[in-house]
Amino acid sequence: MPPLSSHVERLLSLALDEDLVLGDVTSEATIDAAARGEGSFLAKSELVLAGTAVAARVFERLGAECAFDAADGAHLTRGKVFGRARGSVRALLAAERTALNFLQRLSGIATATRTAANALAQGGGKTRLLDTRKTTPGWRRLEKEAVRAGGGVNHRISLGDGILIKDNHLAACGGVAEAVKRARAHGSALLKVEVEVEDLPGLEEAIRAGADIVLLDNMSDADMAEAVRRAAGRVLLEASGNMTLERLPRVAATGVDFVSMGALTHSAAAVDISFEV
Repeated sequence: MPPLSSHVERLLSLALDEDLVLGDVTSEATIDAAARGEGSFLAKSELVLAGTAVAARVFERLGAECAFDAADGAHLTRGKVFGRARGSVRALLAAERTALNFLQRLSGIATATRTAANALAQGGGKTRLLDTRKTTPGWRRLEKEAVRAGGGVNHRISLGDGILIKDNHLAACGGVAEAVKRARAHGSALLKVEVEVEDLPGLEEAIRAGADIVLLDNMSDADMAEAVRRAAGRVLLEASGNMTLERLPRVAATGVDFVSMGALTHSAAAVDISFEV
C-alpha cells in the first residue's frame, strides 16, 4: 500500500496515544511477552469496505503485520473473513480497538454512500452523488476517501478548493449578482463559481450573473424539475436539503446534475466488524 499522508499519520498517533499512553496493563499482566499469534477480521454485517490502509498501518505501528484480502469499495457479505494480522499477541491486542474504530467508521460511510448511490441510480439519468464538509474534525480526508469507495464523488476538501456562495455570503454582500461579480473578480479562473439559491427567481438571477453551478437549496421535486427546464444546460445544478433514500430516485428523475448529502459523513452508522485472535 502507498504511504499515508503526514496528516493521517498524526491522526494515528493521537488515536494510539488515547489507548496506550499508560500502556496495555491487562495484556502486560496476562500475556507472555514472547507469545505470537494471528487475528482475523470478520464482517458481522453486510457492508462496503473502506479504511483498510489506515487499519493496517495501526498494526504496523505496533510491530505487527496486517493484510486484507479485499480492497476498499468491495461489497462484503455477513460472515466474510477479509483480512488477517500476525505478530506479538500483545501488539495485536493493543492495535485491535484503534484499527477497528477506523475500519468500522469508514466502512459505515462507504456502506451508506453505496446505498444512497444505488437509490439515486433508480431514478435513471446522469445525477451524481456528492459529499459535503460535514465531516468528523481531523478525519475529513479519510471520510471522503470512504465516500469514493462507496461510489460517491467528493465536493470540496477545504474552503480553498472552490467558490461556494451560500446564504450568509449573500446576506453580507448584498445579493446573488454582486456576490458572483466579486467572486469572478477575486477568484482564479480555474475555480468554478457556485451559488446557493432557494427559489426559481434566484436561479434566474444566478444564471444571469454568470454562475457555473447553482445549488438548489431545499426545493421541492417539482421546482427542481422546473429549474432543470429553465437552466437548459446553461449551468450545472446541485440539489441539497432534506434528501432521504426514499426521495433520491425522484430527485434523480428531475434531471439535476448532482445531489449532495451531508448525512453520508455526519450520520453514517459504524458497521459491525470483529477481530478475533
